[in-house]
Amino acid sequence: MFLSVFDLFKIGIGPSSSHTMGPMTAARRFLDELAGNDWPRPAGTRVGRIGASLHGSLAYTGIGHGSDRAVILGLAGETPTTVDPDRSDAQIAAITETKQVEPPGHPAYRFDPAKDLVLDRKTPLPGHANGMTFYAYDTDDHLILRRVYYSIGGGFVVSEEELQRMKGRAAKASVDVPYPFANAADMLDMAARSGLSIAEMKRANEETRMSRQELDSGLDAIWSAMRGCIERGLTQEGVMPGGLKVRRRARGLHRKLDEEWRQNRPNPLLANDWLSVYAMAVNEENAAGGRVVTAPTNGAAGTLPAVLRYWLHFHPEADQPGIRDFLLTAAAVGGIIKSNASISGAEVGCQGEVGSASAMAAAGLAAVMGGTPAQVENAAEIALEHHLGMTCDPVAGLVQVPCIERNALGAVKAVTAASLALKGDGTHFVPLDAAIETMRQTGLDMSEKYKETSLGGLAVNVVEC
Repeated sequence: MFLSVFDLFKIGIGPSSSHTMGPMTAARRFLDELAGNDWPRPAGTRVGRIGASLHGSLAYTGIGHGSDRAVILGLAGETPTTVDPDRSDAQIAAITETKQVEPPGHPAYRFDPAKDLVLDRKTPLPGHANGMTFYAYDTDDHLILRRVYYSIGGGFVVSEEELQRMKGRAAKASVDVPYPFANAADMLDMAARSGLSIAEMKRANEETRMSRQELDSGLDAIWSAMRGCIERGLTQEGVMPGGLKVRRRARGLHRKLDEEWRQNRPNPLLANDWLSVYAMAVNEENAAGGRVVTAPTNGAAGTLPAVLRYWLHFHPEADQPGIRDFLLTAAAVGGIIKSNASISGAEVGCQGEVGSASAMAAAGLAAVMGGTPAQVENAAEIALEHHLGMTCDPVAGLVQVPCIERNALGAVKAVTAASLALKGDGTHFVPLDAAIETMRQTGLDMSEKYKETSLGGLAVNVVEC
């Protein structure tokens, strides 16, 4: 299947792509269906009340991840790209008070969040750990429409029928693009035969759907949003929401690093420190519900921007075309991972989130530092291999501990992986495809309590303060 660079890099809000952006998108999809004529309803029937239930991982960590808030905002007509985080508290308070939503283009519907939004931990839905059901009732409170959606990671949302179609076929590339690589082996073979870089092949595929100017403008907008998130994160202080009382650290760390930089103090760990502070700045913004870019998820949003910002900071040859090549290369690798395994923490643990992000970042960095396609693939494999088995165990269901620091270490691993790969000739023992398949199998074997449910790991062994 063809995954665009803009499928993997989506501008949205925190704290979670699968648990915040996904439910908001699903709620909006349900509204769009209510407004259409593609579902059967008796003549003269009007929708009087709507409701929703969250299941599986969404039910277990929904409060900490803001899933309940996302559904309310989605049913009010908001989308992840247009919602104003600064207005959302007031919107939710008004809906809670009036017990109704009135999305644009719709009549007012009765909707009491206290009764009509249920976090159902007892009834998992069969398709995916992140399942949601939406309901519409007529004015006499008879059920007239029920729809199931799944948030499958990175902000992707599919209906029950769409998920079944996806599971009914093996992952494969689209045939209507010039370089339809379905896996890393295909990608390397096509690069060898064409003489093109991975970024050039990805660009050719994207330009079957948009002009070069549109592609470059979109890539520049993605990086602008990532850079803006870093800058905001480096200026904010205080305690992050949710009750753990975790303090923001990026601003203080940045101040110390800036002092060392100006005073030219020796620091053998300088690059690692800058990588860490950039990643933490993004993920502190994400934890606070700010504007972020999935890369490929919100929980892993800091790793790739940190590596890209590090390259701009420490490499004088860095330029705008290089930023675009970085993003295109990273998206090519991310698409292969998503198509053949998963980027969802609720499905395969954090190996699918920070592990995938680190592999994407390592590939992008190796590419802009002059790596061959074989070296780029090697860099991605090294980064992913050394995240295999990583669990998703957020304390109190919040995307804070261990998620923020985990992004920092994912960035450090990505730079190390790229450096190791560039010092070789691209020949290596474990292919990227083998690491991806291992991640998929490990995710299947992993206990559900380690897959974004907050029922195991740090989530139960750390006392909440």
